[in-house]
Amino acid sequence: MDLLLLLKAAIMGVVEGLTEFLPISSTGHLILAGALLGFDDEKAKVFDIAIQTGAIFAVILVYWERIRSTIVELPTQRKAQKFALNVIIGFLPAVVLALIFGKFIKAHLFTPVVVATTFILGGFIILWAEKRTAVATRVNSVDEMTPMDALKVGLVQCLAMIPGTSRSGSTIIGGMLLGLSRKAATDFSFFLAIPTLIGAGVYSLYKERALLSTADIPMFAVGLIFSFISAWLCVRWLLRYISSNSFVPFAYYRIAFGIIVLITAFTGMVTWAEA
Repeated sequence: MDLLLLLKAAIMGVVEGLTEFLPISSTGHLILAGALLGFDDEKAKVFDIAIQTGAIFAVILVYWERIRSTIVELPTQRKAQKFALNVIIGFLPAVVLALIFGKFIKAHLFTPVVVATTFILGGFIILWAEKRTAVATRVNSVDEMTPMDALKVGLVQCLAMIPGTSRSGSTIIGGMLLGLSRKAATDFSFFLAIPTLIGAGVYSLYKERALLSTADIPMFAVGLIFSFISAWLCVRWLLRYISSNSFVPFAYYRIAFGIIVLITAFTGMVTWAEA
């Protein structure tokens, strides 16, 4: 057993769990961490996507009561049916656009300039969103969302196909700009992540199954476990944080991180071209 490889898997799992649900882009952080660790070959790219499933199990655990009640009430309760339908509606645009543009994006947009640009632009968008949402909120909980609200958030989620954009950032900030409260946007972002990230993980494992073997099981298991633990801590913290704080600190972090990405790329500190 390669202990160094397992250590790298643990570090990558922590990076995934801590960044997946914050509006700071897990993809950008995984690219940088993987490059620094020398953990950036084709198998590592599959690993990065697969361990998202561990982070999603953390969301399922945190929201288990709502998920359980929705499943139980789905056959008879209109509220549960509406909620489930909204999640499905929000999920579908990402499926369609990923199938259409996925190969192109993977081939052409995973560059330091693109990642840095989306990080920095995303930071300024968060600053702008935080200044205007106080007077624009019209939806205070996920149960007040209409199918059109869900579709709009689902379309905004598709922006996260561009590396560095952040899936959670797109859905949370996009939801706020569309009139959702900070809490409603965050909750729906988490619920929308469940089918989106599980689907991406399963599809990636199936598509690249020829690269994998039973010898990879310990590496993936370690990544999933550490992703789960760190994501569980992060989600619980974020839900407390948003009750009395804004996303402004994340905006400044994104801008600073985008600058770091450019510096590491153009000084040769990190071989981003191979990431």
